[in-house]
Amino acid sequence: MLRLFSANCALALLLITTATAVLAAELTFDIKIERGRVPDTMRRIRVNEGDVVKLRWTSDQPIVLHLHGYDIEKRIPPGVIIELAFTAYATGRFPIHVHAQGAGAGGNAHEDAPLAIIEVYPR
Repeated sequence: MLRLFSANCALALLLITTATAVLAAELTFDIKIERGRVPDTMRRIRVNEGDVVKLRWTSDQPIVLHLHGYDIEKRIPPGVIIELAFTAYATGRFPIHVHAQGAGAGGNAHEDAPLAIIEVYPR
């Protein structure tokens, strides 16, 4: 009886894990920064918990981006595609701010408004 219960629990766990993995997506967004702005259509990016998110950035000027909540910072040189990738493990709204050159993730040198917002919805 105990062996049957253990087998059923293992099967249930396998099904839950498989279902979650199947639902997760790998999403890539190409985002171009011109004169310190992104297109309005890219200011809010919506993903689901568990998704692998790849933000491929290009800029017309050197810039440092910081994804809050995930504490990821990337330097974007002009004319070069730089990928900022993460797995969306935390749900909520996470701003991407422009940092002053050399401010670092711990600095508070942000532009007034975020460049974009990542919204991560629960599964």
